[in-house]
Amino acid sequence: MSEIKDCIETKELEKLQESQKKFAAIKHDLGQLEVQKHGLLHLWAGIQEEENKFKQELEEKYGKININLEDGSYEEIEEDKS
Repeated sequence: MSEIKDCIETKELEKLQESQKKFAAIKHDLGQLEVQKHGLLHLWAGIQEEENKFKQELEEKYGKININLEDGSYEEIEEDKS
């Protein structure tokens, strides 16, 4: 085995170790954010699916319409017959 002959100064080693700790903490936080993002994307997809099903129900009941989300009024969508 090789012997350790020279070492950097204690202050220098501590500075490198502190940098590595900061990198590790940031990597951990980024991982947590990715997990949170993944969960939010699943929630988003679920809400979209629910909304699409509800839109289909509304279309079956009212036909093709544009709904004003402020007051609930709607206008029929005229289909282009050309």
